[in-house]
Amino acid sequence: MTATASEYSFVNKSIIFHYHYSNIGGFPYIRNLMFTRKLVCAVCICVSLSVTVSAQDPHFSQFFASPLTLNPALTGKFSGTYRVAGNYRNQWPEISNAYTTATASFDFHIMQDRIASNDTWGVGFMGYNDKSSNGAVNFNYAGISMAYHKGLDEEGFQQLGAGFQVTYANMLINTTNLNFADQLTTAGFTNVTSEVFDNSTLKTKYIDVNAGVLYNGSTSDRNNFYLGISMYHLNRPQQQFTGATFALQPRTTIHGGGYFPLGTNSTIHISALHMMQGGASQTVIGGALQLIADPEAEKPSSFYFGSWIRFNDAIIPYVGLEFGDFRLGATYDYNYSSLKTASQNRGGIELSLIYTRKPTTERPVNCPKF
Repeated sequence: MTATASEYSFVNKSIIFHYHYSNIGGFPYIRNLMFTRKLVCAVCICVSLSVTVSAQDPHFSQFFASPLTLNPALTGKFSGTYRVAGNYRNQWPEISNAYTTATASFDFHIMQDRIASNDTWGVGFMGYNDKSSNGAVNFNYAGISMAYHKGLDEEGFQQLGAGFQVTYANMLINTTNLNFADQLTTAGFTNVTSEVFDNSTLKTKYIDVNAGVLYNGSTSDRNNFYLGISMYHLNRPQQQFTGATFALQPRTTIHGGGYFPLGTNSTIHISALHMMQGGASQTVIGGALQLIADPEAEKPSSFYFGSWIRFNDAIIPYVGLEFGDFRLGATYDYNYSSLKTASQNRGGIELSLIYTRKPTTERPVNCPKF
């Protein structure tokens, strides 16, 4: 049987999750959730949540700090020898650790002495983990990507790049860690569930194909602007559970931004993205101010502060620190949507760390930063 939507209900601890599988899962970004509060009366009053999930792709608020999960065309798009990036996100921790997400990536340049001096060729590897329902549902990903950026002028200030990514994904659901809706009584989860599974762990796996393009330009070493588009699930991979097959809808992301000097010691960075998948969409826009402590140093240190906003969902304050070859960033989602009652306005914390080995030659690569 093939389906694009199905329903599946379970309760984890005090939270009732009602999953509406409409092209769920997959690799990164959109979670489009609708929460409804219910009142369960017993000796005491318990609050539970009924959750409808559509187009469940995990996302990062610091999308600009996770290049290989944003657009395959960003592979190798940095000024340096190699780049290592890591991200961690704990979303809605007040709701029984609803989602925890972590990723690590490594990308580098290849064949720089065999291609044109204004071109860049990059290869990257990425690992990704996303857990939900206090770890009962577990996604794992491993991917490889490649991108080629063609210089459009002699100096390489303008480049047009294209990238391709192949990802292996698997999903595990540990049914022994779940309580189901039909178990709930006034005394707690005391009934025997009618749900029957062949195994205590449900598994599915698939191969995902993603691609993207990116235009990048600058007029000096102190400004940069870019525009990109990526598409994930191009092959519409399928997930299989309990005899049903769920097809993943393609996800399209349009993103852009740039940075421009405000003075000798300050630069403004702006960025935005819009993602679409099935009937779900997400728009994020914002910026940060960079204050440079020692602009004449070979590797100047900088402090960043700013904010992004995810429309109809959350305000995302940001602080960052750049020192040597490292850049550390932290955000906190302040939720203002209808979920704020359940989340207590606490959308969750996110951390990012990027290490970029600076170039040993005089050949810089103009690249996006936020």
